[in-house]
Amino acid sequence: MSVKISASFLDIKEPKCEELKKLNNLDIDYIHLDVMDGVFVENKTYNFEEFKDIVKYTTKPKDIHLMVSDVKKSIDEFSNLKPKFITFHYEAVSEVSSVINYIKEKGIGVGMAIKPSTDVSEIVEYLNYLDLVLIMSVEPGKGGQLFIDDSVKKIEQLYNLREKEGYKYLIEVDGGINSDTIKKCNKTDICVVGSFITKQRYEDAIYLLRKNTSSF
Repeated sequence: MSVKISASFLDIKEPKCEELKKLNNLDIDYIHLDVMDGVFVENKTYNFEEFKDIVKYTTKPKDIHLMVSDVKKSIDEFSNLKPKFITFHYEAVSEVSSVINYIKEKGIGVGMAIKPSTDVSEIVEYLNYLDLVLIMSVEPGKGGQLFIDDSVKKIEQLYNLREKEGYKYLIEVDGGINSDTIKKCNKTDICVVGSFITKQRYEDAIYLLRKNTSSF
């Protein structure tokens, strides 16, 4: 199974537009947008108009991760970017099925994210309706954290459930991914990688990631 790389530009320093152009020409599969509102998580990123100006410099499919409290408002905005996926947090909404359908109606792949403290058992009833499940392997809200090893158990649970029940969702992991921790993610389909790429020469980081997943 070939693991895809979704590159997060959260930790890129200015000018983001120029750096995104560089990433766009490299061997990555998606551009990952971390959308934070300062309410659901402590940190805050750009508003929609600012994101729109930045991402016009990439042609990679967009993988949008909403870490916000007003989920439907953000879906309305970011659906205009025609992303491959919009992922919302299970913990951020009360009407989970309603949000799943809301994204589906826009013709966009539906992702659901869970925090490190949320068990896979809590979302089993929704798995048949999801295109992607995002396991947070750090606390959501900021980059540069260390990978939480218990995340591997969740990845394996989701993998086994998919095999047993014939579900179609992709498994994505986000947080603390580098050339070592990615070796633990051999049952994932997509790995979100941020600071490991952005804090060194991009090409070198991506080469190491690809090298260490080539046997998956």
